Amino acid sequence: DVCSSDLEVNRYPRTREQDLQRCRDAGVDVVFAPECDEMAGSARQTWIEVGELAQPLCGRSRPGHFRAVATIVVKLLLSAKPHLAVFGEKDYQQLAVIRSVVRDLGFDVEIAGAPTVREADGLALSSRNVQLHPVARRQAVALVRALDAAESALASGELDSARLLQRATAEIEKAPLARVDYVELRDAISLGPIAGKLVDPALLALAVYFDSPESAAGKAVRLIDNRVLDPSRAAASR
Repeated sequence: DVCSSDLEVNRYPRTREQDLQRCRDAGVDVVFAPECDEMAGSARQTWIEVGELAQPLCGRSRPGHFRAVATIVVKLLLSAKPHLAVFGEKDYQQLAVIRSVVRDLGFDVEIAGAPTVREADGLALSSRNVQLHPVARRQAVALVRALDAAESALASGELDSARLLQRATAEIEKAPLARVDYVELRDAISLGPIAGKLVDPALLALAVYFDSPESAAGKAVRLIDNRVLDPSRAAASR
């Protein structure tokens, strides 16, 4: 994960030893793991600013987030000099931002997206899942159910963006501990807003806070998930 005070660093679980063991098991030869202070010093004067891609969705909810992401990733790429860098598609907007930075600044590296890995019940894997209260954890599958509901509606011929959003939102609202940050349809390439009927592939992006039950103390945990809805593929399958 990325180190920065702008990224709520204290709320990201640290599992370095477990991560290193996974790397050993996978036959990894070298691990590049700088300390946070090396990557995000408090006296920094230089930042990587990103334009419109960084404004909606998580960029709106977390001002400064993608400026920090872009800056740290640029430092990582300059330090490690990889030929290939892989980022998860669960953080779809982050992946789009990094691809834009690499393209715009002419980095000689291929950026690849890795499909979202899910737990047995469909919840997207996240370091934050362990912070969920057990009751909230059971309710958190509302995210993947929301994505499934919208995709099922699309497959049945529903192209109206407002009704697709309603289908997704209705599933999330079935979880009593859920509080919606955003449920939005965005152009899958530009992340621009979508209104009316879906014509091109659209990103259905979700961000939801899950509270602890009233009887249990604990901070709300924010989870994200997404799916690209492709009307042409849906039409072909009917």
